[in-house]
Amino acid sequence: MDRETAWNLINSSVKNQNLIKHMLATEACLRALARRLGQDEEKWGLAGLVHDLDYEQTKDDPASHAMVAAQILAGHNVDPEVVQAVKAHSGNVEPVSLLDKAIVATDPVTGLIVAAALMHPTKKLANVDTDFVLRRFKDRRFAAGANREQIQRCSELGLSLEEFVTICLGAMQCIAGQLGL
Repeated sequence: MDRETAWNLINSSVKNQNLIKHMLATEACLRALARRLGQDEEKWGLAGLVHDLDYEQTKDDPASHAMVAAQILAGHNVDPEVVQAVKAHSGNVEPVSLLDKAIVATDPVTGLIVAAALMHPTKKLANVDTDFVLRRFKDRRFAAGANREQIQRCSELGLSLEEFVTICLGAMQCIAGQLGL
């Protein structure tokens, strides 16, 4: 599946614009991480873009989240590594590959970064820096839904928390217009 096909599938399946923005943010972060780690940027980006394809359908049934998406993606002949990463991000299967581990850490960090931007006086990603996000990270009540343990799994990628946040923040700043931030 190429990006255009994935984008069309998302637009026909996902109605919540904030969810679409989250998927775009995850795509941008995974592309940047793939570049940093010498991995396949297209494959990693695709995994980020489609990872929550079924969220609206499965939000009341966490055990089926990502499993429905995996079935949809498999029906579109998506690379099995992408399908595995989608399943791994939900916590329903163990992350094994570098891509699996990257998506597990990236999924919640996008929410933390967005929340940090929204609390910044300017409400703009361009004015947020890594230190600002890391200070928010330490406050467990801030963006409480952003699972800190998952974010810290960036160490499994060989990245410090600071480096990981810097990469993801930079990626999201590059698409700030699409994110409305």
